[in-house]
Amino acid sequence: MADALNVDLTVSGRPASSVLPLLRRLWRERAVRTGAIIVAVVLLAALSAPIASHLLGHGPTQQFEDAALDEMGLPIGPTLDFPLGADGNGRDVFVRTLYGAQVSLLVGIPATTISMIIGTAIGLFSGFFAGRTDRIISQGIDVALSFPFVVTALSLLALNRGGTGQPIVPPIVVVISVISLFSWAYFARLVRGLVLQLRTSPMVEASWTIGASQARIIWYDILPNILPTVFVYWAVQLPANIVAEATLSFLGVGIQAPMPSWGNMIAEAQRTSLYQEQPWFLAGPGLALFLTVVGFNTLSAGLRSVLDPNGRRA
Repeated sequence: MADALNVDLTVSGRPASSVLPLLRRLWRERAVRTGAIIVAVVLLAALSAPIASHLLGHGPTQQFEDAALDEMGLPIGPTLDFPLGADGNGRDVFVRTLYGAQVSLLVGIPATTISMIIGTAIGLFSGFFAGRTDRIISQGIDVALSFPFVVTALSLLALNRGGTGQPIVPPIVVVISVISLFSWAYFARLVRGLVLQLRTSPMVEASWTIGASQARIIWYDILPNILPTVFVYWAVQLPANIVAEATLSFLGVGIQAPMPSWGNMIAEAQRTSLYQEQPWFLAGPGLALFLTVVGFNTLSAGLRSVLDPNGRRA
């Protein structure tokens, strides 16, 4: 996926006066507008979770068995008090879905950002110094990419159990660490390829000629020219990491109940089969996850089409 991002390396290093035209060109791109609106809706939903909880009087882990379950013990469907109905324990699906957005973003954004920082630093070092250093680091990147995510993540998360079975480290911290451990290699491979192109460019050759130091060339010549590509890939990788968190929670090793996560909400709905009686029990978190992935993917596609000269419209 990283190899497909062939972004113009001359878009950075702009003077301040060119920022506004760039923003206007971004906003004129339909995919950027659509993706930005969807992402804004997801962010607003996450921020509004405490407000919705207060207005409805339902906490994300509170159970309302008398009001939310019928006489047969089955969850009710959407009502004014429960906009998306309830789950099998009488909890508000709407409120839990909003809090699930907070969990997904609190895991996805830090994990992707940490991966970006680590991967960019390693890729810069590998591509700039090349030679034997590059070969060793490239082999390390290939080894990191060869590990199966789910199997390795399950093994690592299983180690986070004390003698009583309780987590040693907060699960959200472990999930962020695990996802970062698997994501940095994609950034490193992308950055390495970009730096290998730039290190032989006339711009860098000119800096060598005038006696610029290695640190100055990396900081002022190379890094500003790869950042647009890295930021675009950050938007590409973020939804993948959100899905990774949902996958771990779905398997029961990520965010643990009763804390709401889209993954463990979907898992509970499928495990109990109550979604057959109350479809929004499954559809609520499922559609929220789908909308989030579509929003960030659409935004990243729009950013790429603007920053990639081969993808711009005539």
